[in-house]
Amino acid sequence: MAKMAKQGHEVIVCEVTAGDLNNEMVQLQKREAVASHELIGVETYFMDLPVVGLREMKTTELNHAFQSTLLELNPDMVFIPHKGDMHIDHRMTIEAAMVALRPVTFSNLKAIYAYETLSETDWNTPSVDNAFIPTMFVDITEEIEIKLEAMKFHASQLCAYPHPRSLEAMKALAMYRGSMVCKNYAEAFMVIREVM
Repeated sequence: MAKMAKQGHEVIVCEVTAGDLNNEMVQLQKREAVASHELIGVETYFMDLPVVGLREMKTTELNHAFQSTLLELNPDMVFIPHKGDMHIDHRMTIEAAMVALRPVTFSNLKAIYAYETLSETDWNTPSVDNAFIPTMFVDITEEIEIKLEAMKFHASQLCAYPHPRSLEAMKALAMYRGSMVCKNYAEAFMVIREVM
C-alpha cells in the first residue's frame, strides 16, 4: 500500500467488519487503522458490517453491501483476502467481493489479487483448496520500515513473538517472500484476475 501511495495511486483500505460501534475497543481499533493508514498515505473506508456475523446476513444483503461499496469506490485494482483463510469473515468477503466484481459490472477493473493474512492464511485445515500459492510478488525493500511503523499503530492487534501477528514475524515473512524472488523484502499475492 505504501509503495502504491508513494507512486501516486489513490489507495483506499476497505474495512469490512466492525463490532458494536458503541464499544470502546471497536472505536480504538478504528482509530488505530486510520492512524496506520494515514502514515503510509492511504484512505480508510468503513463498511461497518457485523464482525464474525457476515454468514448470518442474507446473501442478497451481503452482496448488495459489497456491490454498492465497490460501485461507490470504483476501483481499477482490488486486493481481497485469500479464500482459504481461517477467519469466516475473510471467506465471506471474498465470495461477496467476487460476485460484485464480475467483469460485466467492472469492465475497467485491471486486476484482482488475494493477499495472505498472518494468523489466518496458514491456520486453516491444510488442503489443496486452502493452499496459498503466491503468483505475484511486490518488492517492498524500500517500504519495509514504514510498513512496520504503520503496524505499530495496531497495538491492540499486535502480539509478542513468536505469534504470527508480531512485528518480528511480519518482517520474517517479508524476508522469506523476498527470498523467493531474490529481493530483500517482498509481499506475495495470488492472481485471481488480470487484464493486460
